[in-house]
Amino acid sequence: MSELNLGVNLGGLELKNPVTTCSGTYGFGEEYASYVEPSALGAIALKGLTREPRLGNAMPRLVETPSGILNAIGLQNPGIEEFVSSYLPKIRKLNTKVIANISGNTLEDYAYTAWTLDESKGVDAIEVNISCPNVKQGGIQFGTNPSMAAEVTKAVRGHTTLPVIVKLSPNVTDITEIAKAVVAEGADALSLINTLLGMAIDIQTRKPVLANVMGGLSGPAVKPVALRMVWQVSQAVPVPVLGMGGIINAGDALEFMLAGATAIAVGTGNFVNPAVTLEIVEGITRYCQENGVSDVRELIGAAWKGR
Repeated sequence: MSELNLGVNLGGLELKNPVTTCSGTYGFGEEYASYVEPSALGAIALKGLTREPRLGNAMPRLVETPSGILNAIGLQNPGIEEFVSSYLPKIRKLNTKVIANISGNTLEDYAYTAWTLDESKGVDAIEVNISCPNVKQGGIQFGTNPSMAAEVTKAVRGHTTLPVIVKLSPNVTDITEIAKAVVAEGADALSLINTLLGMAIDIQTRKPVLANVMGGLSGPAVKPVALRMVWQVSQAVPVPVLGMGGIINAGDALEFMLAGATAIAVGTGNFVNPAVTLEIVEGITRYCQENGVSDVRELIGAAWKGR
């Protein structure tokens, strides 16, 4: 059998293998370096960045749920300027591809943050979190409206030369409609899904557990929904998909690739097992070797291409 090729191209971002991490679950990369050598992964996604520093939401902002967690962290981060001056020099030393995740409450926020990253050098792609409120439109999430999602994509695309990966919200009626809208404005790839909106109530206090009341649900509980959406979106648009949502082992990762994902990202699974990403790389390799697959790209969308 010929040598196995694990490399994939995610919208212009060349990855040595299809395994990456979800933003917000991997810090700025160094936090996991003692568990997994960064060079062993296709890429890492950084904690979400905003134009201004953010303290995040009030406590409590994390609660465990059956087969998952709810989080309402609130995009706590040092802000783009502090990131560039204090964090980016260290990140440049990590021997892997780096995806910066950005958020904003206005189009200007997104454009400025994207431009700053482009000028600063040190990241390889930008992931755009559109699950944020548009303060100029009454707080409606950018990601739930096709035209607003398209506007954000256009603003970012116009201020960076880096590959643009738009992260889609599952909290919509038809995710393919949003996918088509952002691709039309220059998205090079799509990542999905972001967290599902949920909540938990303490029956003793009779109050919501999270101070923010609602938060994002992630973990194995969301996997069937995420897998379905990757299946739909990968057939609806001509750009690569980065699949995520409840992936905790190689079997999960392979399901996402068979559903149409070019690469996958691990989020909540990192909290349970900090070395899970490396185990998934090894598991995909083993699966390919045992099933006569010489190029991992043969798996992408195989579940619907043969129908």
